[in-house]
Amino acid sequence: MARYTRRVFAVAYRFTGRVDAAEDLTQEIFVKVYQSLDGFRESGGSFGAWLLTVARHQAIDDYRRRREELRRQVEDPAMLEGLRAPGDSPLRSLERDERVRFVHRGLRALPAELREPVVLCDLEGLSYDEIAKTLGLPLGTVKSRINRGRLELAKRLLGRQADYA
Repeated sequence: MARYTRRVFAVAYRFTGRVDAAEDLTQEIFVKVYQSLDGFRESGGSFGAWLLTVARHQAIDDYRRRREELRRQVEDPAMLEGLRAPGDSPLRSLERDERVRFVHRGLRALPAELREPVVLCDLEGLSYDEIAKTLGLPLGTVKSRINRGRLELAKRLLGRQADYA
């Protein structure tokens, strides 16, 4: 473990972009390596190459898990409902609930590639850099998708608002 920790950490850091997450993933990788030692014995190849292959596969699996979890959070209606101000009157609370549902429908109508960055930026408060690392996208792409997502959301919400008038 001592011999390969730096290399495994480097693989984990490339996939997570954060030191704390890379440290956790490094531990998970070594647990997976320990559990999979029989696979190495059967392969008969170089231990270092096998270990780094296991590390890459585990990092990819972790990335997919985090991305799926993020997708579920983005599509969770409870996230928008949590934005309610305390102490609202019943009428105001009802109006706010209607607006929340209205915005949520608009967000759901956006393609996932636009919805995820908009929610992470405007509702979760993440910086562009954090969003880029989380989604595994270049910074310019994140900025572009947030801008396009906001414009598309505004267009959809204004179009629906006209339907209610």
